[in-house]
Parts: sequence; C-alpha cells; structure tokens
Amino acid sequence: MILSNLRIRWAGLLIVVHGLLMSSCTATPATPVASAPTAPAGWKLVWSDEFNEGTQPDPAKWGYDVGGNGWGNHELQFYTEARTDNARLENGHLVIEARRESWQGSDYTSARLVTKNKGDWLHGRFEIRAKVPLGRGTWPAIWMLPTVWNLGNGGWPDNGEIDIMEHVGHDPGVVHASTHSQKHQWKIKTQRTATIAVPDAGTAFHTYALEWDAEEIRMYVDDRHYFTSRKDGGDWTSWPFTRDFYLVLNVAVGGDWGAVKGVDAAAFPQRMEVDYVRVYQRSTP
Repeated sequence: MILSNLRIRWAGLLIVVHGLLMSSCTATPATPVASAPTAPAGWKLVWSDEFNEGTQPDPAKWGYDVGGNGWGNHELQFYTEARTDNARLENGHLVIEARRESWQGSDYTSARLVTKNKGDWLHGRFEIRAKVPLGRGTWPAIWMLPTVWNLGNGGWPDNGEIDIMEHVGHDPGVVHASTHSQKHQWKIKTQRTATIAVPDAGTAFHTYALEWDAEEIRMYVDDRHYFTSRKDGGDWTSWPFTRDFYLVLNVAVGGDWGAVKGVDAAAFPQRMEVDYVRVYQRSTP
C-alpha cells in the first residue's frame, strides 16, 4: 500500500512537471517592443511620430489649420478639425484624405495638420516617408512655415516657406522642392526650386528629406540629393530661414497650381499616407 501510494504520488508529480514544461513551450511570446529609429550618421533624433498607436493623430504633436477660404491659392477644399473622414491613423500610417462632399460652402473636404507650438525647429534634418495621392486636381504637400511672422509686411512670402515635397495630380510622378522669400517666390517667378522624377510616388512609399543649416537648405528623395537653396550672404529678404519653423502636412484640391488642368471630381476620395515623421539635429561633437 505504501509503495503504491508513492508510485501514485511520483506519477502525479511527473504529470505536473510535464504540464509546466509544455505550457512554457507553447506560451504566446510577448509582443516585441518597437526599437527607436536609427539616426543617420552625425544626427540625433529629437522628435518623431511613427503613427502606430491610437486611431487619431496625437494631439500633443499635431494641431489643425481649419477653414475653406481658398488659402491664398483659390483652393476648393474645406480643412476640417479632427474629423476621422479626413485625418486618421490606419495600419500604422497617418491618412490625410480629400473627399468630394459639400461642407460649409465647399465642395471638398480635407485636412491640414501642423506641429505649430508642438514641434518648432531652427535647422535640422526632417524625414517624412509618404505615398502621395493621384488624380487630376490633387495637390499634396509636405512643407514648413515660420512660427513667428514679424518680417517685412508680416505676411507671405516675406517670412518664408520651405517646401519639402509638392506633387500635382496633373503631372504625376514629378516631385517639387522649393524655398520662398520676398525676393524668391513663385508669384514673381523667382522661386528657388527643382524637380525630380519619382514615377511610383502615388503607389509606393518614399522618404522625402530636408537638411537645413545656417547656410543651406538641401532636399532629398530616398537620399538622392536634388535641390539646394543657399544663403549666399543674403539678408532676410532672400533668406528668412533664421527662426523656428513648423511642419505642415496637407492635401489640397484644385487651386492656382493644382487645377491648372482642371479637377477630376470622379477621382475622389484621394489620400496621402504617411508612414513616419522624424526630426533630427546635429549630434554634439
């Protein structure tokens, strides 16, 4: 009887140990923690949004420009605020969607996200990985504006504009970079600008980058350098890029440039998808 009881107890212990071993072998592995982006040589990451959490843009990082007044370019869209149909997070991407719908006197809606007073920088490297919308009449942009407007007439273009990426739907696969100032601006056809062919800009993600220091502004697509704007000893009238600027992400509809060949209303909705936004500054020597 004693021997039988011992055999039963040993058998039970073996069953328990076997169960624990099997449990440890079949347990669901922990979700891996996303690693921080690897900074390019000579740079350190100071701000980023990977768009991996939640369903709406992070209000600690992004605000909205709102309205439908044409935005100085006779654009057709009304920019909404925190409206899911126009701005949301989806599958790890920021989606900015332009839609054909009546909204407060406009025939289209869209969104214009800004980092103003949440992310403002003087100089740095700015990387935005994105896929642009297609369709005649679309005008997506990744660009920067000054936080404080106190140069010249207090308006545009005296206070400057940095265009990291612009794409117009009537000229698909051509990406534009520009800088604007009082002396160098599109309205008098003196802007500093360049283009690069990105044939699959509307079907694949590409990294649009700006490197900005006290003497130069340089633009890249997938690390291909194609545009440089230089200070060349100029004063604020040609180089107002001596103060903090913030990022702007938007999809416009129509406008003085976007509607050069009209707007294909049947092409909407159209979306720009952004995989990430990363801001770097020079590492301390």
